[in-house]
Amino acid sequence: MKKHFTAFLVLSAWALGVHASPFAYVPNEKSGTLSVIDCETDSVVDTIAAGKRPRGLVVSRDGKLLYVSDQASNALLVVDLAKRAVVSKVALEDSPEGVGISRAGDWVVVASEISNSVGFVSTATNQQVFSVKTKGKNPEHAEFSPDGKWLYVSAEEADSVDIVDVAKREEVNAITLGQRPRGIGFSPDGSKAYVAAELASTVYVIDVPRQSLIAQVKAGKFSNGVTVHPDGRHVYISNGKDASVSVIDTAENRATATIPVGKRPWNMALTPDGKKLYVANGRSNSVSVIDTQSNQVIKEIPVGELPWGVVVQ
Repeated sequence: MKKHFTAFLVLSAWALGVHASPFAYVPNEKSGTLSVIDCETDSVVDTIAAGKRPRGLVVSRDGKLLYVSDQASNALLVVDLAKRAVVSKVALEDSPEGVGISRAGDWVVVASEISNSVGFVSTATNQQVFSVKTKGKNPEHAEFSPDGKWLYVSAEEADSVDIVDVAKREEVNAITLGQRPRGIGFSPDGSKAYVAAELASTVYVIDVPRQSLIAQVKAGKFSNGVTVHPDGRHVYISNGKDASVSVIDTAENRATATIPVGKRPWNMALTPDGKKLYVANGRSNSVSVIDTQSNQVIKEIPVGELPWGVVVQ
């Protein structure tokens, strides 16, 4: 009996170890698929059919569902990660792109380009409950502050970031930045927000409580995606024209390293422990895997056509 119990413990530990390894999910716009990457082996282990033009995506807080915007059908696809299949769709407004989720997990938000709005989808009902109009045209990304009070929205045809008061369900401020703001990331404590402006090739640092601009950091050409390390000490910026990722030291507000990656890097994601950064290279049809300790690319993973971003769970 003791031998059997010991064997059970060993098998259970092995099973937990297998399930503990995170996966990266990559939406491939042109292929209409999601590539599933095992973050332990850094290889594609599955492909999920996901509409005709999947773009933004987030994982539910319990890790069971993946929410993916499909521009072609004006819908939010709900993917069951155990089944690795789309199980439902949520009707949205025109041309959905960036997707965000509140820390509590009760809201998924989707920026819709043509309607100049952000739709709020209840994860309890999988229905859009309301939408908020944005002053900035062609909104692309929408990200909640860590405390859930604010939603920051970047718009491609603007020089500002829109701030939505979530409780009031309305835009309450807009902060002027450089041309074509894109990616948004918050420091872990929620005190600062980092917004990359593509045509300005600059990252703007915002004091969240004061809703004011406090610093500007030069990045590479066509700065785009933004990902903040869990320890808050570094921010990673993808540079579309330079085919690189800039590493920003948040204490000094300056770029301290530049890492070459594939062509036209767009959106990125870190593993929960912050040790690996996965970068979607839209024109290389690949994902670059960066070791954040050495700031070196350790693998290039072929995926589908026009990968838009990455989420890791």
